[in-house]
Amino acid sequence: MGTENETNPTVRFDTKIAVLLRDDLESWQRLNVTAFLVSGLGTASPEVIGEPYTDADDTVYLPMFRQPVLVFEGTKETLTAAQGRALSRSLRMAVFTSDLFGTGHDQDNRAAVRAVRRDGLDLVGMAVYGSRNAVDKVLKGARMHP
Repeated sequence: MGTENETNPTVRFDTKIAVLLRDDLESWQRLNVTAFLVSGLGTASPEVIGEPYTDADDTVYLPMFRQPVLVFEGTKETLTAAQGRALSRSLRMAVFTSDLFGTGHDQDNRAAVRAVRRDGLDLVGMAVYGSRNAVDKVLKGARMHP
C-alpha cells in the first residue's frame, strides 16, 4: 500500500492507525505491547481490515490492516496527554499499562486495568484509529519510533 506504479497510484488515507509507545520500554516490550494494542483495532473498527490474501497456489491467508500502522514514541507525560486528547475527541483506543507485564491472560489483563482509575493508569502504550487530522492532534509531542 502507498507505493506508486502505473496501475496503482499512491493511496492517501483519510484515516490513520497509530501506536504510541513509552520511550523507556525494552525492545521485547515494544514488540509485545504493539502486538497487543493493534489486536483491538480490527474488532472495534472492522473497516480497518482488508480482504484475505491468496498466493498463486490459492492458499488463503488471514486479512490484515488495509493501511499502514505508524508507530510513535514519547515520554510517560506524552502518553498521558495523548490519552486525554483521544478521549476529548471521542476516539476509541486500546491501552497497555505497566501492570499487564505481570499478568498472564486476558481476564487478568482486564482486571488489572479495571482496578485503576483512568488518571492513575501507568500507560506504556496506546493504539488509536480515526481521521488523520484527529490522530495527528492526539499524537502531538510524540515522535516516530526509530
